[in-house]
Amino acid sequence: MNNGKKILVMGGTGAMGVYLVPKLAQMGYRVDVISLDKAGSDNEKVTYIQADAKDDVYLKEVLKHQYDAIVDFLLYYTKEFYARYEMMLKSTGHYMFFSSYRVYADSPVITEESPRLLDVSADKRFLAEEEKEYSLYKARQEDILRASGFDNWTIVRPAITYSKYRFQLVTLEANVVVYRALKGLPVLIPMEALPIQGTMSWAGDVADMLSRLVLNTAAYGETYTVATAEHHTWQEIADYYKEIIGLEYIPVDTETYLSFFGEWSVYAGYQLKYDRCFNRVIDNSKVLGATGLKQSDFMTLKQGLKKELLSLPENTVWSETPINAKMDEFLKRKSN
Repeated sequence: MNNGKKILVMGGTGAMGVYLVPKLAQMGYRVDVISLDKAGSDNEKVTYIQADAKDDVYLKEVLKHQYDAIVDFLLYYTKEFYARYEMMLKSTGHYMFFSSYRVYADSPVITEESPRLLDVSADKRFLAEEEKEYSLYKARQEDILRASGFDNWTIVRPAITYSKYRFQLVTLEANVVVYRALKGLPVLIPMEALPIQGTMSWAGDVADMLSRLVLNTAAYGETYTVATAEHHTWQEIADYYKEIIGLEYIPVDTETYLSFFGEWSVYAGYQLKYDRCFNRVIDNSKVLGATGLKQSDFMTLKQGLKKELLSLPENTVWSETPINAKMDEFLKRKSN
């Protein structure tokens, strides 16, 4: 049914893209993927192009191919997005924009109508960081689309999504969490987050949802929280890592925890305060209704983490981060 329809995926080699691209090809689409990473495919329907999709001159040439849909995983600051959103909307039948569930303020249960931090926060210092703070500039870019006069866009707000080399624990990433577990080193996490409910979705399930929103005319002009409805405390999630890969964790106070992030401590602090320390319980009924999926179709968190963590290549190379050295220094001082 989708034979001949072409989809451009920008930044499609990341956590969600590695599952979405083959899913789209399986559905019969021809898929071109632009990424800074070098990648290849044995699927004749998928073409990987190593290039910078943020280069406007290059992108204008690419868009002459008249794609039926564009799935845009790229990360923009607001000025960057404002400079190109109209070009994107005019160049395709359906433009999928990736926002984040982090735009939401604290809500007992998150629906698409839940208030956003940009609209309700009274923290002036936080709001003053709009140019650099992820949850704020994503919300501002949503507003640009809504005010565009076009209706061929869909805004998606994924929750935390884990996949292959992307694993999170509170605000930590795989190059700390998995790296330390494999080295037999404990990870330090903020004790205030331990009893808080978090939502983590397997990228394969997220890809199923996204693929059914692409070129779905009922999704045009709509916003969807793309996530599982399953939720666990961060302590329960830490225990899953411990059970699966032997990760030991030590709770520390927030000031100590944020000190590990150095110059990025301000933004790690906002992420902790205005996301990971909010109970993130998702009502995903809107996206289920649009895609025809059921919550029972999704991988449980424990199953998904086990699937991905146990399939990591033994020679996996993790990107270096000074967080590991700072944690090691803290543990050394503590033991003396």
